Amino acid sequence: MAAMATFTSSLSSKLPTIQDHSSSFHGIPFPSSSSSSVRLLPVKATPSHLSISASGASPKYDINSFTFDPIKESIVSREMTRRYMMDMITYADTDVVVVGAGSAGLSCAYELSKNPNVRVAIVEQSVSPGGGAWLGGQLFSAMVVRKPAHLFLDELGVPYDEQDNYVVIKHAALFTSTIMSKLLARPNVKLFNAVAAEDLIVKGGRVAGVVTNWALVSMNHDTQSCMDPNVMEAKVVVSSCGHDGPFGATGVKRLKDIKMIDEVPGMKALDMNAAEDAIVRLTREVVPGMIVTGMEVAEIDGAPRM
Repeated sequence: MAAMATFTSSLSSKLPTIQDHSSSFHGIPFPSSSSSSVRLLPVKATPSHLSISASGASPKYDINSFTFDPIKESIVSREMTRRYMMDMITYADTDVVVVGAGSAGLSCAYELSKNPNVRVAIVEQSVSPGGGAWLGGQLFSAMVVRKPAHLFLDELGVPYDEQDNYVVIKHAALFTSTIMSKLLARPNVKLFNAVAAEDLIVKGGRVAGVVTNWALVSMNHDTQSCMDPNVMEAKVVVSSCGHDGPFGATGVKRLKDIKMIDEVPGMKALDMNAAEDAIVRLTREVVPGMIVTGMEVAEIDGAPRM
């Protein structure tokens, strides 16, 4: 969870001036207790158009006579297609493209999009964004977050159990679903999930965007006729593709392939204390136009895994 505390200050010289938006590190204080009997209750928010009481009272509508308003199937197709095509046109030339929608990419996009003048496109090859942040270690539910990164949770309104040097979210999905709900509601953000970044655009020695394709096409180039890709040009590309694997560390591996960096040494053995601090410290612009963050930092710098 070091990605929660990672700043992207090197973007400031390439994007419009960011005004004084509130920082992630001004959180809501949560009560703490050493007693195991004390539990934090989830943050509850009921939309204004619903009327459901804690006593289980019936909603205002009659469920027995409930029916949906009629709609033509073609209207559904037209609405989805029109809106998606307009998003593709809008973000074909944008300010920032974040590749990878794990905890690092989502946190980065959340911070950048606080400036309404910065347009942020998020490219995620999976249908389901969130990367490995839907679960804790070894497919367990709880997520452990070291302080002071808990202040980011306070800003998001994610409940947790507080311990001395860390906090525990009862289910990692609470963090991931919360940050996505807040991030994707912003008008200057668009998530393109099920879309793969197949390559980089490089002009004059500077990364200038990404080459995209449907993820299903990218995974099956050897089994079908050629399908040319699309592009997203950007002032800055943020690569947050995680550690090495079939779809991991793709940004830095591609930089090595095209000789923009000399090597990708790979991450070292696990050391949580060293690893998370290293990711925060080493998040940076590794080549002109491209910033690397999250576990991909460990791959390019040979830092420990976590």
